[in-house]
Amino acid sequence: MAESNAPSEDVAVPRTKAAVFFRRLASFVVLWSLVVGALFSPNKLFSGCCFLTMILGLAGVGLLEFYRMVELRGLACFKRLGIFGGLLLMACTFLYLSGVFGQQNLPAKANDFETGFLILFVLGLCVRQFISKQTTTGLVAISTTLLGLMYVPWLLNFVQKINFFPRADGKFYLIYFIALTKFSDTGAYVVGSLIGRHKLIPRVSPGKTWEGVLGALAASLLASLGFYAFVGDRLTGMNWLHATVLGLLLGGAAVVGDLIESLFKREAGIKDSGKYIPGIGGVLDLLDSLLFNAPIMYLYLRHILTH
Repeated sequence: MAESNAPSEDVAVPRTKAAVFFRRLASFVVLWSLVVGALFSPNKLFSGCCFLTMILGLAGVGLLEFYRMVELRGLACFKRLGIFGGLLLMACTFLYLSGVFGQQNLPAKANDFETGFLILFVLGLCVRQFISKQTTTGLVAISTTLLGLMYVPWLLNFVQKINFFPRADGKFYLIYFIALTKFSDTGAYVVGSLIGRHKLIPRVSPGKTWEGVLGALAASLLASLGFYAFVGDRLTGMNWLHATVLGLLLGGAAVVGDLIESLFKREAGIKDSGKYIPGIGGVLDLLDSLLFNAPIMYLYLRHILTH
């Protein structure tokens, strides 16, 4: 019998960098449509429900992926309590900032509310360990569960603080910082793929290069200046200097956020945190750079742009 030359159906055909890029681009367009639709819908109730659903979905799946990496690493964690606490933090913050408990005009009050929640969560973790059958994993389980809460929902919570910021039009600043972050990701990927030669930190992420970092900074800076040129009147306190500083600051921080998630994935022995988003991977692969840029944007907005 003649031997067939047809490729086996079980063999995965490697995708070209161009194919991966266009898959990412398609996911990028779909996700941006959802974000813009949720933020700028004329129906306030619909907009609020969409925003809350989106933020809870990202936090919940992101926590699942994080605790999966913890388990793959062979470490203990209180996964259910961590996910419950993370979703409760996001939901309570939304209700607090959206005015359900009364109009909030001072950003510091939102931080105090969040601090109180985190204190109770730490106490809850300790109580959870009291009833655990494992007596030798308490320190690790408490630490990894708390790290998951701080890494995903606590950092993601700054997205809500920007959206509901009382001294500026938070929706435009939210779109602004997301746009800069994702342009940074795209610039790093495109430039690194085309001309990347000098490895950045190969033991953490073998594919990232110094050329990619320069591409990230350039793309973020151009996005910031372009955004200011077109809708600068909606960005309270913004000028060309702030647009330049934020373009470089958020572009650089996005690279650091990406590297931190790469460190977690490398320890867990996985390439992507999940397979939910075509061309991107998991939710944490989508959020990695946003998680660290959100607090930077919020603090810059609060203490410099609207001080």
